[in-house]
Amino acid sequence: MTPDRLPTAQLEQYRRLSTCIVASAIETFHVRLPNTGFAHSSIQCIFKDQPPMIGYAATARIRSSNPRMEAGKSYDYYERTDWWNNILTAPAPRVVVIEDVDDPPGLGAFVGEVHANLLLALGCVGVVTNGAVRDIPDIQPTEFQMFAGNVSVSHAYSHVFDFGCPVEVGGLKVRPGDLIHGDCHGVQTVPLEIASQVPAMARRIRERRQYLIGLRRSADFSLEKLRQVIQETVIKP
Repeated sequence: MTPDRLPTAQLEQYRRLSTCIVASAIETFHVRLPNTGFAHSSIQCIFKDQPPMIGYAATARIRSSNPRMEAGKSYDYYERTDWWNNILTAPAPRVVVIEDVDDPPGLGAFVGEVHANLLLALGCVGVVTNGAVRDIPDIQPTEFQMFAGNVSVSHAYSHVFDFGCPVEVGGLKVRPGDLIHGDCHGVQTVPLEIASQVPAMARRIRERRQYLIGLRRSADFSLEKLRQVIQETVIKP
């Protein structure tokens, strides 16, 4: 295990935590501003009923509106097999993060049924893209998760032109190897320097929330008592 890779048991803990409570836990460490580290609402979860996704980023950039520009290169949707080798350099489990640089992005879908199954074979648990995806009913039974800007009927001219580089999707900047967490609410990165501490902090926050909710339901609830409990149960790292 490398220093920036979590034990399997801790990764499993993230699969039982919502992005909302993880985001709240991250905020307590003050390692980034509260309005950063997550994709905005243009990036939507495709399979909202699936459990949270966690994995390390393997990145790429694509275009789909026009064919490849290199002289003498014919268009082939599955041509960049060297990109697959690069994916394997990220720790498992892997999340592919793809920036579509077209303006606007998402004319053609790079990930469909075939690519989803290829990525599963490479140890990927999901994809995050500001572009499009397709073949939704065919991919859903595989439990491969997808976050995307839209869906499309066609792959158009979708092709990888760069990989293993920093990317940006929905305002979220992602570098290869970043820890990615996502669920029905959206997708975020988890800073590696605090990643091992976040699940325990998230549990403390959840316990505090349940205590406050229980107080609201109790017979002796009052605003004064609520104010007192909120002050007494402030959570700090």
